[in-house]
Amino acid sequence: MSTHQAVHVHAAGEELKLVDVDTTSPPPDHVRIQVSACGVCGTDRAFVGGGFPGMSWPLTPGHEIAGTIAELGAGVDNYAVGDRVAVGWFGGNCNRCVPCRAGDFIHCENMQVPSWHYPGGYAESVTVPANALARVPDELSLAEAAPMGCAGVTTFHALRESRATAGDRVAILGIGGLGHLGVQFARAMGFETIAIARGSGKAEDARELGAHHYIDSTAGDVGEALRRLGGARVVLGTAASSAAMAATVGGLAPRGELITIGVTADPLPISPLQLITPGASVIGHPSGTARDIEDTMHFAVQSGVRARTQELPLARAAEAYADMEQGRARYRMVLTI
Repeated sequence: MSTHQAVHVHAAGEELKLVDVDTTSPPPDHVRIQVSACGVCGTDRAFVGGGFPGMSWPLTPGHEIAGTIAELGAGVDNYAVGDRVAVGWFGGNCNRCVPCRAGDFIHCENMQVPSWHYPGGYAESVTVPANALARVPDELSLAEAAPMGCAGVTTFHALRESRATAGDRVAILGIGGLGHLGVQFARAMGFETIAIARGSGKAEDARELGAHHYIDSTAGDVGEALRRLGGARVVLGTAASSAAMAATVGGLAPRGELITIGVTADPLPISPLQLITPGASVIGHPSGTARDIEDTMHFAVQSGVRARTQELPLARAAEAYADMEQGRARYRMVLTI
């Protein structure tokens, strides 16, 4: 039996270590991917820290995977060896539960997530359900495609599912791994784009990414700043701060919405009165299905949107993870294999 290299975390909070693991053939309805690139996502902190229920150890992180199909399991007849594919947070659905039968695959009761339900993409090889695969357009490199499986689809799909239409004001809260893509997508979709971040350090970057306006959240009341610009139809909350997200609600236009995608367990400090008078709403948005990832990549090709990445080889996975965890990455770390 052949082997491949993969990163293992042997228990919650332990170091990332590169090890040799057996390479096995995929079971029915699965494929084995030769990984070329894997993004390092902020959510990987929760996996490494044991923050999800039902986790098993050792764990291989990584849910922003791009590579080529190396082997097909029985029953897979719509893909071929050599196809370029991506897999994101959406790592497969059961097609049997009520949400799946209703076509709501992202809310599958048995949805699988790479690194949680099976070994993830910090590896040379990964085996995934065939229904998790998104085809990568020829115009994207695999390193460009990898972040689109989570950071890309989460921001793009949230914006296209929002109430905003071309010409509306849309604010992106947080200019990091998610937010720098959100700004680009918002501008490409025809929104008057407002970037919000702490301090003035990201103002120039935000404008280069496409923002028409920049708000320094430390310089005053964010809601008031948004109102001076006319109010936001949508605020996309990418910063993992409940207080920062709540501070934008006063700047929503009538019937505006705050879409939360920055993951935090802290309660949102918002009163019903803030929502009732303007008819505002606060919603949560999950990532997106394999088809949504394909749409994200095709839109990125059409519009020129790309993640700003720093690449490191798989052997330096621990370093890439530390750069992400300690905020040194600007904006997305990608492991290349």
